[in-house]
Amino acid sequence: MSKAKVVVLGAGYGGLMTVTRLQKILGVNEADITLVNKHDYHYETTWLHEASAGTLHHDRVRYPINNVIDRSKVEFVQDTAVEIKTEEKKVILENGELAYDYLVVALGGESETFGIKGLKEFAFSIVNVNAARQIREHIELQFATYSSEEEKKDDRLTIVVGGAGFTGIEFLGEMGNRIPELCREYDVDQSKVKLICVEAAPMVLPGFDPELVSYAVAALEKKGVEFRIGTAIKECTPEGIVVAKGEDETEEIKAGTVVWAAGVRGNSIIEKSGIESMRGRVKVQLDLRAPGSDDLFVIGDCSLMINEEINRPYPPTAQIAMQQGECCAKNIAALIRGKHELETFKPDIKGSVCSLGHDDAIGLVFGKKLVGSKASFMKKMVDNRALLLIGGASLVMKKGKFNIL
Repeated sequence: MSKAKVVVLGAGYGGLMTVTRLQKILGVNEADITLVNKHDYHYETTWLHEASAGTLHHDRVRYPINNVIDRSKVEFVQDTAVEIKTEEKKVILENGELAYDYLVVALGGESETFGIKGLKEFAFSIVNVNAARQIREHIELQFATYSSEEEKKDDRLTIVVGGAGFTGIEFLGEMGNRIPELCREYDVDQSKVKLICVEAAPMVLPGFDPELVSYAVAALEKKGVEFRIGTAIKECTPEGIVVAKGEDETEEIKAGTVVWAAGVRGNSIIEKSGIESMRGRVKVQLDLRAPGSDDLFVIGDCSLMINEEINRPYPPTAQIAMQQGECCAKNIAALIRGKHELETFKPDIKGSVCSLGHDDAIGLVFGKKLVGSKASFMKKMVDNRALLLIGGASLVMKKGKFNIL
């Protein structure tokens, strides 16, 4: 009897959870498991805002994939998936192709620019380790250049963040802590630095508890953040951004750095492969398979599931991606063993915590509101738990956050 070929695309939260659970559930004679990822490391997406601000070294947010997979059961292929040929049951890679019996697409999201002119060319996005390093180095360069230039350009010290969702707010919190350090390091008058958050929606952190949002806004304003809420970015230019002001008017905000943190879409390979989707996200069945498919599972940022209680999609969070990975692994194992009753995925959302810098946060955990150092402690515990679930205690000891107060 031939072994089932299981291919997992992407070593993010969902992909790694699928693989680490499959290697525990399945025997070596039951399946050939292949994990495909562009890099030989996994990075904690939810830590990238810290690396981007320079409050955490970029090497702290990543660890080698080989540290958490069982090489006797899992083959790791460092390559980039280009297209999925569902009819032929194979994946085209940049350097070859892979046949599969069961495929898991866990490739993570891409930045969504909503067609705003100039964003791709002139704004930074917090999307991966190298992008985070680029943002940090760019901001440091702006401070260093300002410090050394004879004719000072104050706009160089203006940082605009597009988007007041989780990523934008967490990055602003880190920058609020980082700016005083940068000013000391480069002999810059802190009053010259501007940190501006521009959000098209009428509120910060849409969908979050209003009382906690008020706390977050007050805490960030105390750190010098200026909020421009209900303000849409019309264009990004080499000099900054152009925003709508009234019905027909626009206003230019000059800035040395523009960071776009306002939109995530699914991976472009979904559309390229002709898989039915909305902005690269597949509205999956309750067992996490793509509509009408027996062998294609889609999880993480590439999947779309509706929360029936509020008739809105569940947010693309690490918490949900990891839970999907666990369910996905159980369902693949069931199919390999000839069972047809698959587990229905139901997110178990334990809470949500948004950091406002290393020493402050807001959170709703098990229905309880938390702010300040208690919420910050809980945020670090959430980060450590993700490491524990995928790599066990040894990974927590190597990479965990222990400066908890």
